[in-house]
Amino acid sequence: MTTLRILHFADIHLGMENYGRIDPATGLSTRLLDYLHAFDTLVDYALNNDIDLVLFSGDAFKNRDPSPTHEREFARRIRRLSEKMPVFLLVGNHDVPNAAGRAHSLEIYATLDVPNVYVARKPDLVTIPTKRGPVQILALPWVVRSTFLRREETRSLSLPEVQRLLLERLYTVISTLQERADENLPLIMAAHATVEGATYGSERSVMLGQDLTLPPHIFRHPKVTYGALGHIHKHQQVIADPPVVYSGSMERIDFGEEREQKGFVEVVLRKNRTGRWQATWDFHPLKTRRFVTIHVDAHGEDATDQVVDAITRHSIADAVVRVFIKTDAASEPYLDDKRIREALRPAFYVATLHRDVERPVRLRLGTSEGVESLSPVELLERYFQSIGKDPERIRQLIHHAHALLQE
Repeated sequence: MTTLRILHFADIHLGMENYGRIDPATGLSTRLLDYLHAFDTLVDYALNNDIDLVLFSGDAFKNRDPSPTHEREFARRIRRLSEKMPVFLLVGNHDVPNAAGRAHSLEIYATLDVPNVYVARKPDLVTIPTKRGPVQILALPWVVRSTFLRREETRSLSLPEVQRLLLERLYTVISTLQERADENLPLIMAAHATVEGATYGSERSVMLGQDLTLPPHIFRHPKVTYGALGHIHKHQQVIADPPVVYSGSMERIDFGEEREQKGFVEVVLRKNRTGRWQATWDFHPLKTRRFVTIHVDAHGEDATDQVVDAITRHSIADAVVRVFIKTDAASEPYLDDKRIREALRPAFYVATLHRDVERPVRLRLGTSEGVESLSPVELLERYFQSIGKDPERIRQLIHHAHALLQE
């Protein structure tokens, strides 16, 4: 029985170099090296595990104008793959130029007709030969509105109306491509898009209503074997039959992804007893840079010890770390930044060392005569109220204050 094995990954975002510094040995950002290490792990897995096809679902770079260095590093790894197996590259929203006529960041592979590399910028049906047989890919790159709608068509329409018209046009194109597909071959729908029901990670920078959302039913065509999604960084399956999966991003981008596992997906395609192609998949976690958030309440003369203890209770070695210290005005002078930073030395990068200092709210005295009209005990009582002391505790303290003054 024929079995095809495919690696599905997305959202590399080379150029995201926050929380890093220059590596003296290479001259590259240490964070770029993190992303390249994740990419190298995937390439090595593909080369050592008899993979038939590598499928990338969009967003190779941080932005649409990558630096020559980032383009070089991406190309090196695509070349290693394409020398042994076909590679399919889908254009994502970060790869699309911001003006008509400009090349997208992956276009060079199509322009040079690089062997074994297939690039999709517009919806299309592509049949890719592999060593174990052909695979069909229905490509849905990032939807650019001008591809489907003329400006004069949308001039008088509201945003929801524009989105509805755009989706109708797109659905017509998808249906046509699905009908053209050969039912005897496996069909993968590769999309860089938001699919209804998906859960966002931290990457949602679009405003609600701006991001075109694809309905799940477009993937439930009987010819579709698997849905290979990119755009959302959180790995997840959004549809079970056929399996439609976000591989997720390859590295953590910020603290919003602190608890997300990063990796890639291996898909196995087989024919069942009825002759229909079916897909199963496994997620392969990658060892990526950890992000660690530490919250600590620190009060009193040993406030620094409390912060240091909190840091040592966390595994911060080689991690990107942020620390939030909650303290009060009386305790703040006891916080020793030098000792705290010394405790943070094992970290790969300290992103934040923030103090949240609770300061007493100044209360109105409630008298037109000012402070001079209040007795020492009355002033003391107002002070206790301003720092939030319990009323019963205030009564006891004022009682003792009267006794001291009498003595």
